Order: sequence, then C-alpha cells, then structure tokens
Amino acid sequence: MKCDHCDKHALVHEIVIRNGVSAEVHLCPEHAIAAGYPLPIESPIADIFPQLAAAVKVEGARSKERSQTCHACGLTFGEFRKTATLGCPACYDAFMPMIEQMIERAQAGATHHVGRAPTGGAEAERSQVLRAKIMRDLELAVASEQYERAAKFRDALNALDAPPP
Repeated sequence: MKCDHCDKHALVHEIVIRNGVSAEVHLCPEHAIAAGYPLPIESPIADIFPQLAAAVKVEGARSKERSQTCHACGLTFGEFRKTATLGCPACYDAFMPMIEQMIERAQAGATHHVGRAPTGGAEAERSQVLRAKIMRDLELAVASEQYERAAKFRDALNALDAPPP
C-alpha cells in the first residue's frame, strides 16, 4: 500500500470515521510523524522470544515466592504480602530473601534500620547512669551517718536536675 501523500510504502494504516462516514488513511513514516501518529515498532520475531522467555521466568519465580510457606505456622508468602504481618518468629527465617528486598526498598537501600534515635540518645543514658551512681552513694552516706558527704551528693543531684545555663 502506498502513502496518500507520496509514492513511498505506507507504514501507518488507519480507518477514520466522522459523522458516520469512514475514510482510510495510509501514511509513510515521514508523513505519519508530521501528522502526529506514533510509529509502530518493527521488531523481528526472533527478538521478541528472549523477552517473552525472561518474562515467563520472572513470573515463575514470583509464583514460587508466593507459594513458599513457613514450616512453623504455615503462613504463605502470598498471605504475608496481603496482610503485611508475619505469623511467627520462624517466618523471618523462611521469608528472609523476600523480606530483605522489601526492607532495602523501605530503607532507601539500607539493610539495617536507619530511622531516628530517641531524643537525647547516649547523653540521656549517661545522665541516668550517673544519677543512679550518685543516688547509691547518697544512700550509703546517709546509712553510715556521713551527713556532710551526703550533702555533697544531694548538691550533685540538684546540679544534674538544674536546667543548662
């Protein structure tokens, strides 16, 4: 079939119906681009088979994933995907390869938690340890009637409670 505008081979063939009247349009690649038609992709059939085989292989792996089951509670990976809840601690081991990929996606590529730490973090922990030590020393000083020493520990506790200047 020839192009409607020139003698080149037509690549785009379309039937246009307007007001009940149909008209056939045949365009070569140059005129089709000028008219705004997308060009069909011409791929040899031999190029399509490897892509089709790869798609079948991926789908087979996905179906195998969905059928994988936890040996302890019987939860399948497909059920986990629906509920996003694991059934038991053994599920972590049973589904680790698939869960690891989900964790990486959720954590922007990290394989461990990268969220926020509690406010104060290590400083708050050190302060609590110091407070507990001073309290023990204060109790020992009072128990052994060393009141001057106990007063120093009391002052140290008050200094810890005071807001920073």
